[in-house]
Amino acid sequence: MWFMILGRDGPEGLARRPALRPAHLQRAAALAAAGRLLLAGPLLDEPGDSGRPQGSLIVGDFADAAEAEAWIAADPYVSGGVFAEVEVRPFRQVLP
Repeated sequence: MWFMILGRDGPEGLARRPALRPAHLQRAAALAAAGRLLLAGPLLDEPGDSGRPQGSLIVGDFADAAEAEAWIAADPYVSGGVFAEVEVRPFRQVLP
C-alpha cells in the first residue's frame, strides 16, 4: 500500500541537510530500485531554483503504517535532526 511520508524541517534543517543528503538519497534510491517508490523530493519555500528546502515528501509502498514509520525513523534526516516533524498517512494514487 502507498504511504505519504511528510517530513518538516526543524530550525537547523537547512544547515544539516548537506552532510546527510547522500545517505538520505541512498535510502530512497534503494526503495526505488525495489520498485517501491512512487515519488520523492524536497518541499521548497518558494518556486523555482531559488527555493530552499523546508521539508520532504516521499510516497512509498509499505506493508502497513508501522513499516512506513519504521523506515522513515531510520532515515538520516530523522536521526540527524533535519526533520522536526514526520507525518505518515495512507495514500491512494488516482492520476496518472
